[in-house]
Amino acid sequence: MKAVVKTKKGEGFLEMQERPVPQIENDEVLIRVSYAGICGTDIHIKHDQYPYWPPVIIGHEFSGVVVKTGENVRDFSEGDRVVGEPHNLHCGRCELCRTGNIQLCLKKRSIGWGIDGAFAEYVKMPEALLHKIPEGVSLADAAMAEPCAIVAHQLLERGRIIPGASVVIMGLGPIALIAAQMAKIAGAGKIIMCGCNSDEGIRLSALRKLSVCDRFINVQKESAEEVLKEEMEKGGVDVVVEASGAASAIRSGVRLLKKKGLFCGIGMTNAEEIPFPWNEAMGKAIDLQFNMSSSFKGWEIALSLLQTGKLRTEELYEIRPLSAFEAAFADLEKGNAIKILLSPSEE
Repeated sequence: MKAVVKTKKGEGFLEMQERPVPQIENDEVLIRVSYAGICGTDIHIKHDQYPYWPPVIIGHEFSGVVVKTGENVRDFSEGDRVVGEPHNLHCGRCELCRTGNIQLCLKKRSIGWGIDGAFAEYVKMPEALLHKIPEGVSLADAAMAEPCAIVAHQLLERGRIIPGASVVIMGLGPIALIAAQMAKIAGAGKIIMCGCNSDEGIRLSALRKLSVCDRFINVQKESAEEVLKEEMEKGGVDVVVEASGAASAIRSGVRLLKKKGLFCGIGMTNAEEIPFPWNEAMGKAIDLQFNMSSSFKGWEIALSLLQTGKLRTEELYEIRPLSAFEAAFADLEKGNAIKILLSPSEE
């Protein structure tokens, strides 16, 4: 089968290779990949900025159809449309696993960086990590379930966005655009998106189509604090969702928060260290939550919202053949696309 492989450590070293179809164990299923999304993590792996064990097939966001099941598989059958949580090889015995936080297990090696992933014609997954795609949800939309599950886990499971809350979201990438929809679903009273000049093209266009934002602030043209003067005079906003990874956005987010406000860190950064306004955060007694990956409940919430149509992803992605992965990576890094789904079948 054709697969995109990170062949060795270092900058670059992504190649299309011919690889054997995975052989499944008794508790696993073999899935024909329909679509696999390029995540920021994949770009970090390309640039040697995220842990990985080469040679490895990259890609962890996917949708597909079951083509074979192991002897012990009971709940999935050939022909089922599925998505899967990328929490492979978690130990199941540590405190994190036993408290339902398998996504944080120290022994976890997920598809796409720890073991072979979904930028391929086929991927294998344990039955325990699979979810059936609800009726009415397309395979392409379902391939967006993983980033949606991350946001659902943070904002709807762990966060406290309540009806009437004021929410500022830093960034206009796919996570930020999903977060804006989640905030709207939670009943936020005001949603403000902060971006920069590079966001004023396709990202801003997508945001307008989604109709979930009360105001977009280009922080390179105007001050967020000045635009939000009314909220600042009342003490600040209730929630800041940091989905950009930019040091300036992190500083601004703390500044905009009211005392006892909630700062949700979802955006990864390329830098080893980011300056943080510790004393200001301490003085405001803010709640700081960092999020890494997704939970079972986050997946169930995301798939349910996709089925009801309350959560929309079709404005966020475009589809390209797997063989065009190099140009797809380049376009994402240049800001020429919001999200790209690679399809092995659309060659």
